[in-house]
Amino acid sequence: MGQAGVIMSWLRKKRVLLMLFVGFTAILFLSTNWMSLFYPIHYRNEIRKHSITYEMDPFLVAAIIRVETNFKTGRESKKGALGLMQLMPDTAKWALEKAKLPDVSLDELKEEPSANIELGTWYLSSLSRQFEGNRTAVIAAYNAGPGKVQRWLDDGDWDGTEGSVKDIPFGETRHYVQRVIYYYNQYTEIYSEF
Repeated sequence: MGQAGVIMSWLRKKRVLLMLFVGFTAILFLSTNWMSLFYPIHYRNEIRKHSITYEMDPFLVAAIIRVETNFKTGRESKKGALGLMQLMPDTAKWALEKAKLPDVSLDELKEEPSANIELGTWYLSSLSRQFEGNRTAVIAAYNAGPGKVQRWLDDGDWDGTEGSVKDIPFGETRHYVQRVIYYYNQYTEIYSEF
C-alpha cells in the first residue's frame, strides 16, 4: 500500500470517529434529560423520603447538599460541620433532641447519608416554620444561623427576598445563598419530578 492508501485509510478512520462523536453528541443533546449528566442528584430515595416526612421541597434539600458537599459523604469542615448536609455538632444535638429522632452518634451523622439527610431536612423544616416559608431566608439561616438572619431582617439590613440577596451583610452567606438558588433553579428546570 502506497502513501496515498495509508492517508485514505487514516482519513476513513477519522471520519468514522467523527461520525460516532457526532452521533453520540446528537443523542446526548436530543435526550430530554441530558442536563442531568451535569447536575446529578444522588441519594434521591433518601431525599424524597425525608422531604415527604418533613414537608420540605426535595429540590431545596438536593441543592443544599450539592453546595455543601457535592453529595460526598464523610465530610467534616474546618469548623466541624458533619456529613452530606454539613450539620454543626451543636445544631445536630439540638435537632436530635427537638425532633425526637433516634439518637445517632456524630460519626454516624458524618458517614451515614440517610441519617444526615433526615436530620438536615428536619432542620430545614424547622427553619422554614421559623421564617414562615421564606425559602431565601431559610437558605441564609442554614448557613449563617437563624439568629443572625433574624437580626438582619429585624434591623433592616436585608429584606429576606431573593431579589435582594446582594444586600445580605455577610459575604459567605450571600455567596452561599446565590449558589443554592442557582442549583435549586437548575434542578427544578431539569427534573420534572423528584
